[in-house]
Amino acid sequence: MGRFRAWVGIAVAGALCVSAAGCSSTGGKRAEDARKAAAAQGKAAVNTPRWTFAMITHSGDGDTFWDIVQNGAEQAAVKDNINFLYSHDAEAQQQAQLVDAAVDKKVDGIIVTLAKPEAMKAAVDRAVRAGIPVVTVNSGSEVSEEFGALTHIGQDETVAGRAVGEELNARGKRKVLCVLHEQGNVGHEQRCDGLKETFEGTVENLYVEGTNMPDVQSTIGAKLEADKKVDAIVTLGAPFADTAARAKEEAGSKAEIDTFDLNAKVAAGLKDGTLGFAVDQQPYLQGYQAVDLLWLYKYNADVLGGGQPVLTGPQIVTEEQAGELAEYAERGTR
Repeated sequence: MGRFRAWVGIAVAGALCVSAAGCSSTGGKRAEDARKAAAAQGKAAVNTPRWTFAMITHSGDGDTFWDIVQNGAEQAAVKDNINFLYSHDAEAQQQAQLVDAAVDKKVDGIIVTLAKPEAMKAAVDRAVRAGIPVVTVNSGSEVSEEFGALTHIGQDETVAGRAVGEELNARGKRKVLCVLHEQGNVGHEQRCDGLKETFEGTVENLYVEGTNMPDVQSTIGAKLEADKKVDAIVTLGAPFADTAARAKEEAGSKAEIDTFDLNAKVAAGLKDGTLGFAVDQQPYLQGYQAVDLLWLYKYNADVLGGGQPVLTGPQIVTEEQAGELAEYAERGTR
């Protein structure tokens, strides 16, 4: 694998802290078929009891980022002889209700995202008080221990934002739009805040309605037309990179498009130069390790992380690595 300019080492040196929420574009039948095929052909590698683990995320419908997380979790579940239940809701109150439902089913372990921590606190507390081990994943590292979870798995969003700022400095950029597509998501704010910490130019936050792509495109385009000094746009999810690229073209802008998260379209964009770089937090690894960690805890009372979150990123991915990663993105594991 080509060399990644990764900030993982810096983050580990800072203490293996992790946080919040990456998302990407519309999910497809290919990822679903791949998951079903893997589950059908796979065989458990252990003879431990068939425990039931539930994963409850803040994903909206048809989000390929969470397809990848789910894919990793399901493949680990096959290996670990786990009955795996997946549910999701983009609304925090509904997500909390899904956690309550898992507790009522008396599942053996819960994996949950905490994009909006306060709305999830009571439900997670109920699971912990019921004696159900909880692992938080992707978002919520700053409150994971406080809420009683065993550990957290994901990337530190502030560290990832800092990495983006340093990369943009190296590329000579002077004015950046940080496009936030989900208001209230603490991880998105942390990404833009981290960017501001290290970027030597000007950073402006641009809030858009992520569920309305035509509005996202028009809002970005209007900003580019109004401010010709913008020379870089950072989107916080893979599908928004493509939308930003269309807005850039319509506005006649020369701004570079960069993004958080990786999928097949982003890999292609990196390869053909449409995009400058992407920040990969390895969602497959988040799902896979979450199931594995719960299994290890149930089987052997093992807990990884030494009291600190377990990092899965960030990695800065450029054109140099795009060709190698495209194969993995196509099969739904990157």
